[in-house]
Amino acid sequence: MQFLFKIPEKMPTMSIKELLENYFLIPRKIRHFLRTKKHVLVNGQPVNWQSTIQAGDSLSLTFDDEDYPTKSIPMGKPDLVQELYQDEHIIIVNKPEGIKTHANEPTELALLNHVSAYVGQICYVVHRLDKETSGAVLFAKNPFVLPILNRLLEKKDIHREYWALVEGSFPYKSKIFKDKIGRDRHDRRKRLVDNKNGKYAETHVTRLKVFDKHTLVKCQLKTGRTHQIRVHLSHQGFPLVGDPLYNQLPSKRLMLHAHRLDFIHPFSLEKICVEAPSESFEKGLK
Repeated sequence: MQFLFKIPEKMPTMSIKELLENYFLIPRKIRHFLRTKKHVLVNGQPVNWQSTIQAGDSLSLTFDDEDYPTKSIPMGKPDLVQELYQDEHIIIVNKPEGIKTHANEPTELALLNHVSAYVGQICYVVHRLDKETSGAVLFAKNPFVLPILNRLLEKKDIHREYWALVEGSFPYKSKIFKDKIGRDRHDRRKRLVDNKNGKYAETHVTRLKVFDKHTLVKCQLKTGRTHQIRVHLSHQGFPLVGDPLYNQLPSKRLMLHAHRLDFIHPFSLEKICVEAPSESFEKGLK
């Protein structure tokens, strides 16, 4: 597995050691093999570990099979994948409602299996959406980039924007909810607001459009708790339309859609911004 990079102009000055350890987050054992096997080249030449990278340099990293052992999953159906963005390292797809992001059983097929079949190689989940939720999902195309993307997610540098249709007239033009979220002891599928024992959760909600009985809102996550949007809004008396866990009123689908995803690409340092269309969500607004 070989990767070629051109160091972008915006990359801060650092040594090869700092680049591999602190920026690329390559594990110590694998860094050792890269060094002893001379699998790190700059402009086609072996380099000293303390050498400084420069903008425009061509960096080559070669990994052996034992560095990142390949896992095995069943391949899905590539025609089920709607690509929003793809390059050598990542793919963003538009997840339909009613499908899991990743499987819970070895023989189960989920979006990850379909994306892997579409790409032609095993991919890796960076973040997930609930089965009932549609919209933009990011996958890593190799195990090398996965920890880098995970760090962006942990640092909240991957920005996710959702559309949600809620019951009733949402009275605020914008509102920030910070109620802590914990498990529901009476139903393992559910979460609830638990400001004593729960984990901190922050959701920014903006009103977009008011209908006769419903309100369309935009939600931006500052944390990533399970069912966060669904729990925060239902706790305030505005459950999502079609929510099978937090709303008793029936509807064709859960009206929650990951509309937008943006972040700075860790290698090119360019901004990646995608918007995911949803025909079924749009129909639900009418």
